[in-house]
Amino acid sequence: MERELWSYLKQTDKPIVLYGMGNGADKIIAVLECYGIPFHGVFASDGFVRDKMFHSHKISTYNELREKYGQMIVLLCFGSSLPDVLKNIKRIAAEQELYSPEVPVIGGGLFTKEYYETNKSAFDFVRSRLADQTSIKTFDNILKYKLSGKIDYLFECEVSADEPYSSFLNLSGENFIDLGAYNGDTVIDFINHDPQYRIITAVEPDVKTFKKLQNNVSGLRDISLINACVSDKCDTVTFSMKGGRNSSLSQQGTPLQSITVDSLNTDVSYIKMDVEGAETDAIIGAKNTIKQHKPKMLISAYHRTDDLIKIPQTVLKFRNDYKIYLRHFNYLPAWDTNFYFI
Repeated sequence: MERELWSYLKQTDKPIVLYGMGNGADKIIAVLECYGIPFHGVFASDGFVRDKMFHSHKISTYNELREKYGQMIVLLCFGSSLPDVLKNIKRIAAEQELYSPEVPVIGGGLFTKEYYETNKSAFDFVRSRLADQTSIKTFDNILKYKLSGKIDYLFECEVSADEPYSSFLNLSGENFIDLGAYNGDTVIDFINHDPQYRIITAVEPDVKTFKKLQNNVSGLRDISLINACVSDKCDTVTFSMKGGRNSSLSQQGTPLQSITVDSLNTDVSYIKMDVEGAETDAIIGAKNTIKQHKPKMLISAYHRTDDLIKIPQTVLKFRNDYKIYLRHFNYLPAWDTNFYFI
C-alpha cells in the first residue's frame, strides 16, 4: 500500500500550509494537533482573504505563502467539483506537494495504515465481490488515496455521472425511492434517465431544503414527498437542520420523524441512499424490502471511515446475490463515490 500521509507529515521538514477554511480545515487541524504536527499558514482564494484570521493565522493568498516559503506542502481542506476550482488545485499541485487528507464527513476514526491492516480481510472480501474491472480499479485507487492523500488516484478512476446508467443500471419504468432527495436534483436526474417511471417517493429531512424540493418538483406526476429522515426504525429523533447537505442526526436540534424503507410498504425497484452517514441504518431499515424485492440500489460510500466495508457487508447479509459496482465521479476529496447493487 501507499505511504501513510500523517506519518509522512510528521517527519517532513517542509512547511505545511492549509488551503481553505471552515469545517474541513477544523477537522484537519484537529488531526494535525493530535499527531503533534505544526502548520505554518492558511491561504484561500483571493476573494476570501480580506484580512481575515483563522486559528490564529492571518489568511494569506497562495502567492504570498509561496513567496514566503518557496517549496511547501499544501493540504486541501475543502471539497469541490467545480471546474475552475479543480483547475486551480491542479495548478498548485504542479508547483507544490499537494495532498487532500482523508477525514470522515461523519463520525470518527481515521483511515490509517493500522486501520487498513486491521481490516485487510474485510477489504479483500469486498474487492472480491466487485462486478467489473472499473469497480476494482476504483476500489484500489480510493484505498490508495485514503491512505496517501494523493489526488491523482481520484482523477485516475473518475467516470462521468452518466456512465452507470449506460453500463449497468438499465432503468425502465422504475418505482423509485430517493432517500436524501436534497433539492430535487437527483429526482430530476432520475427522470431524465427513466421518463417512463411508475412512482417516485422522495424523502428529505431538512425543512428548508424540503421546501426547495417541493418547488423544484412541483408539477411532476406520481411523486410523493416526505419530510422525514430515514433510519433502522420508525421513531422521533433529533435532527440538526443546517439547510443543506450537512444536515444530519444530532444530539441537539429539532425533533423529526424517522421512517424506514420497510414502513413505506411499496414494491420499490430502485433506491438511492445519500443520507449523510446513516446509510447502514437505512439499509437495515430496508431489510424486508431487500429480501423480498431485491431493488437496485445506489448507496453513497464516502461519509464514514468504514463505509467501503460496512455498506456491502450489511447489504449482503440480507441478500447475497447482488452484483456490486463502485464508481467515483468528478470530486475532490473522495466524495461522490457510490456503491451500486444490481
